[in-house]
Amino acid sequence: MKPPPNHFRLQLTADFYDSTGQPKFMDLGLDTFTNHSHIQVGQFQEHLPEITAEQLQDCHGAIVLTPHVTRHTVSQTDNLLGLCRFGVGYDNVDVDACTAAEVLVMITSGAVDRPVAEATIGWMLALTHHMLTKDRIVRDGTWDERTAYMGCELRDRTLGVIGLGGIGQQLISLLAGFGMQQPIAFDPFLPADVYAELGVRSVSLEELLGSADFVSLHCPLNDHTAGLIGTNQLALMKPDAYLINTARGGIVDEDALFNALKNRRIAGAALDCFDMEPVVKPHRFGQLKNVILAPHSIAWTGELFRDIGQTACQIMLDLSRGKQPSGVLNPDLLKRPSFREKWQRITGMEIS
Repeated sequence: MKPPPNHFRLQLTADFYDSTGQPKFMDLGLDTFTNHSHIQVGQFQEHLPEITAEQLQDCHGAIVLTPHVTRHTVSQTDNLLGLCRFGVGYDNVDVDACTAAEVLVMITSGAVDRPVAEATIGWMLALTHHMLTKDRIVRDGTWDERTAYMGCELRDRTLGVIGLGGIGQQLISLLAGFGMQQPIAFDPFLPADVYAELGVRSVSLEELLGSADFVSLHCPLNDHTAGLIGTNQLALMKPDAYLINTARGGIVDEDALFNALKNRRIAGAALDCFDMEPVVKPHRFGQLKNVILAPHSIAWTGELFRDIGQTACQIMLDLSRGKQPSGVLNPDLLKRPSFREKWQRITGMEIS
């Protein structure tokens, strides 16, 4: 039976919860719905790598943490209006399939900018000051080794950003007080006036790799960026330069990067993401002393989850009230008459 109008069933994927059904995270923004009784919040009973069509049968909207959304996922979506990715990456969502099935796809734009930028700066400092190595020296009692690990400051160094979206722009803003050189960026989709406003010099990928002391990746993984950084690109980097990847693993050729780090072709790297996730056994990068690793969570903070959760919940609240939500990846669907009829049928509201 179809749920009555003015009731909006929202489901969260099961990986937001532990085995007892309790939230893993302190604040997911669910208090956004406190004064909106028409929102009925539930959770998937089982965590699967790919969301099944059956899991979505009884909901109008879903907030997705890690599972994949495929063509099969959205094969029975007469009453599903939208899916929101908990974050800004959406390489695990088949947006074209969702559009064909008349399902909006949203991301929580802006909510991750500050924590990812802060984490990137933390890694820049940790790499240049050899923090992991100096920690080991004390733990091992090899005090005299410290003279071999002279660090360097961020002052007078050049930051190169690949993908100058919200995170990259926040990173540049937060670094303003460090006395670095004018930042450079490669982002062919960004208008020239935005570069000028930010005080960033637009360069080719090749010039960025050859000039930057820090190459920081902040672009999505798609057909244009898969394998963007490989052997030839790493060969352009300066021997004392660092690569930082908080974006997606598939953007960097792991074999090429491993060889470059092992042979000290570049000074080091910090990696938050990998080709194959989750990493459930010791990763080969762990053999190297000039790399810092994190389990795709370097930016996880209470503030991050709160802000993403509030943004995701606001998106779903807007969707339930006939208001165009933020962060829509397939906006053309909003103009499609059949989708607008579906939206009004489910919410009982005129679409604004």
